[in-house]
Amino acid sequence: MTTRPNPTKIYHITHVENIASIVETGGLLSDAKMIENGGPKVPVGMNDIKARRLRLPVKCHLPDKVGEYVPFFFCPRSVMLYIFHMDNAPGLTYHGGQRPIVHLEMDVDQVIEAADEAEVRWAFTNANAATDYARFGSSVEEFEMVDWEAVPDHNFSVARVKEAKQSEFLVKDWVPWEFVERIGVYSEEYKEQTLEALAEAEHRPTVVVRGRWYF
Repeated sequence: MTTRPNPTKIYHITHVENIASIVETGGLLSDAKMIENGGPKVPVGMNDIKARRLRLPVKCHLPDKVGEYVPFFFCPRSVMLYIFHMDNAPGLTYHGGQRPIVHLEMDVDQVIEAADEAEVRWAFTNANAATDYARFGSSVEEFEMVDWEAVPDHNFSVARVKEAKQSEFLVKDWVPWEFVERIGVYSEEYKEQTLEALAEAEHRPTVVVRGRWYF
């Protein structure tokens, strides 16, 4: 058992061109909700996996489905970002590379507190939520199931690390934009693009260049 970091940050990745619409919507939507709204401006991910997530159960909140929840990782520089960087995975429908991808950083305890107060369901996993073997939890006491030592490790060739880095935090339907504390971007170019997208926003998180969050 390993102790989770304090504070514990969570990261949602999206394309920089989606920021303006996220701000306009007022927050991050689940895949299910985005489909209802016509989808994001720039979809990122793998369509077959997204479809699978719309069928897979959130085992601690039945009959909810994984695709009905907004997903976060517990670390930047995720396995999914590496897939975007390599651009050679079967079924990958996004081919824009890692550079336009931004990291939206939040504090997990703040999100949990707000979700509990609003009676919004949340959960987390110890592996990719799109797998049949991922374990689900829905209380802070269960966070010990996550391998917190492996989560920040960069060596994907180790199976333990690869699984842990794909652990997810999940929130039903949507997460308000105001919980985004910081936005990590690839370079100054994308920092400027992000700041432009935030120009009219009431809540403007700090935007920082974080090269070490990328490959």
